Amino acid sequence: SDLRRKKTIDEEVLDEIRNTIIAQGHIVIKKTIQNTDRSLGARISGELSYLFGLNNFKGSIQLRLSGVAGQSFGAFACKGLKFNLEGDSNDYFGKGLSGAKLIIRPPKESRFVANENMIIGNVALYGATSGSCFINGKAGERFCVRNSGVDVVVEGVGDNACEYMTGGVALILGNIGKNFGAGMSGGIAYIYGNKNLNNF
Repeated sequence: SDLRRKKTIDEEVLDEIRNTIIAQGHIVIKKTIQNTDRSLGARISGELSYLFGLNNFKGSIQLRLSGVAGQSFGAFACKGLKFNLEGDSNDYFGKGLSGAKLIIRPPKESRFVANENMIIGNVALYGATSGSCFINGKAGERFCVRNSGVDVVVEGVGDNACEYMTGGVALILGNIGKNFGAGMSGGIAYIYGNKNLNNF
């Protein structure tokens, strides 16, 4: 089908930055994204890891994105990548994050109050190992499950957040849901502004 032949955003970006990657240079690229664009960053990270090994890429690749990201935005994204998204994102945001920086905020023209609305879906940062995230809005359920090293700021989370977390720092500027921190054996969670701390 045509969809199978159509290049993914990762493939488009790789075509544009191949010379920058080889030279370990620095580049900023602007793109729009839609919810059929899934796992953005995984293929780019695979290429960087294949060429330079684990976290040895010395350059920087920044994607300035607008739109709605599909599932697994920033999945397995490695050191040297920075994704700055103006919009929102589906489930599995930052799954297995491996050193990259992810930033998400509402579009400038949006009328809703960021800290009162979901901006990313469920199971964000599942199994993430390193990197940082700045989320201008609330996350769904199962936020930071099995996080072992990412530092993240978010403005509220749903049920089962920080479950089985072993490392990293979660700074939650807002409410938490039920069953917070179940099986959490490491890392630090700071909760600021929660109305009901009986959810542990």
